[in-house]
This record gives sequence, structure tokens and C-alpha cells, in this order.
Amino acid sequence: MTDEILVLSRSDVAELLDADTAYASQVRAFTAIGEGAPRPSSKIMLEFDGLDDLCFTYASRMLPFGAVCKFGSVNPANAEHGMPTVSATVLALDAETGRLAAIIEGTEITTRRTAAATMVAVEALAVAGPLQVAMIGTGVQAAAHVRALAARGRTGEVRLAGRSASRSAAVAAELVADTGLVVRSAPDVRTAVADAQVVVLGTTAHTPVVEADWIADGALVVSLGSISPTRCEVGQDLIARAARVVVDDRTSARVQAGPVVAALASGLLTDDDVVALGDVLVGAAPGRRFPSDLVFYNSTGIGLQDAAAAAAVIATARERGAGQHLNLSQ
Repeated sequence: MTDEILVLSRSDVAELLDADTAYASQVRAFTAIGEGAPRPSSKIMLEFDGLDDLCFTYASRMLPFGAVCKFGSVNPANAEHGMPTVSATVLALDAETGRLAAIIEGTEITTRRTAAATMVAVEALAVAGPLQVAMIGTGVQAAAHVRALAARGRTGEVRLAGRSASRSAAVAAELVADTGLVVRSAPDVRTAVADAQVVVLGTTAHTPVVEADWIADGALVVSLGSISPTRCEVGQDLIARAARVVVDDRTSARVQAGPVVAALASGLLTDDDVVALGDVLVGAAPGRRFPSDLVFYNSTGIGLQDAAAAAAVIATARERGAGQHLNLSQ
């Protein structure tokens, strides 16, 4: 028994949580939910009129590991400066004593586990075969998703679109060099999503950035930025067209996933129409039924994702002797 606290920096997390480790952690998280693991705690989110940012915190636990708490902020303007839009810190407790066991830079965990979770959704919900992918947004999450797609080995081409054509071109060139994928900068969103089998939206927009009739039959549309009732990267036209609406957590989605909240309020969706990704993974609910189905996946982010990722990072750090140590009891 020790009072030493493991401290892991952003570079530590980047080294320890590679694409395969991150993917495996998210499969464990969503499978655990599908198998009946205790539902993650409700996320506390603070939004204020006149401010585009929001603050959040939530806690979760993935047995046999200790509890994990993450708190942070979403600052959309960061994307214009090439900075993560999500900043966070993760605290992990010892499973036996409940004492603080680790302090982890949470921005890198969030970036990598979010991209890995999207890959889990792609494997479960996208059509079979090589994928044409549209990535809308040019921030940190866009780059992380393209790198995660490269690791999965199913991507034929990525078309990238954002508010700045010059930034889109620069990010695309960087990702070509990093991943070896064919990554092209598209002149606009409509061009980017045309004929794509997977469309990933990473914008935190308050109003829709795509229209339903721009999306091809059989596409999987993933919204990363519809994380509060006021943020809707897709409109109700796309929800109406979707053959399946899948979320990371049904309870959270009812109050936080903007497009889902609106559709439930209007009666366009009922509770039974909303499917949890974990239930799809364990075969408790169908995901895609037909190749021509348009499937919508809304990710708000849940605590069990962070608990699973933190457990993987801590275990690997201990195996390798990585990180620094701090004693707060002295």
C-alpha cells in the first residue's frame, strides 16, 4: 500500500493509449453497458447565455478498477487555433482504499477515446467493405479520427471540409503524410459528404451543418458535437430520414443530444426508437438492418468511456514504469 499518486502527462497518455489500446478500451466500455453494467452517472453540464463554451463533469467506475472522475470545458473557438476544443483532467481512485491513485491529463484521453469510440460505431453500424469517409471540421478531433481510421484499415478515401479552405488543405496534407491515407480537402461540406459511406461531424455547431438530402443512402452519420440540447449538427430532416438512431447512452441522450432531444420533444422519435450502441454490440438490439439504411449515431461522451480508457492507461503505465509520482499526504 502506498500514498504515491501516479501523474501522467499528455505525452505519457499519447504514448500509452495507442489506437489499438484505445479501441479495445472502448469495446470493453460499450460491451459492459450492453451487458448491464451500472449506468454511468449523469453528466453535469454548465452553459451560460452569451457564452459559446460549456463546462462539464461526471464520474464512473469500471470494475474491478476504482472510480474515475473527469472535469473540463468545451471551448469551440480553440479549433481556429489548432487547439483541442475539449480540455479536461481525469482523477482515478484506488479500487480498494478509495484514495487518489492517479492524476491524468484528460484532453488526450478524451481525444483518443472519442475517436476510438467512433471506430467502434463504424465497425458496428457502417456498411461492409472499404469506406469513403467525410470528416466535417478541421480541429484536433478531425485529425484524431483520421488517424484512428487509418489504424482500422478500412478507409479508401477521406474528404475533409471546414470553415477555412486553407486550413482544410493544410490539415489534409499533414494527415496524408502522417497516415498514408488518401485525404483530400473538399471545397464545401456538400461536396465532402456526397457519396460518403461514413460522415463524421465534429463542429459543436448550434445549427445543422448538413442537410438530409446531401447524404447518400446507406451512410452512417456520426455527430460528435451535438453534446447539449442547444447544439444540433444535424437537423430534424436527417432524424426523420434515419432508419436507425443510435446513441452512446440512452438516458444521457434524452437530455443532452440536441437532435435527439428535439425529436423526442416533437414526437418524431419515441424512447423505443433510440438504441444504445452497447445493446447493438451484444446483440440485444439491431443496428443496421439493410445496406441502404441511413443510420445516425449521436455521441455525447459518457463516463464509462473515460473509466475504461483510464484503466488501460494506468495499467500500461505501471507495466512500463511510465509517468511521475506525487505524494499529497506529506
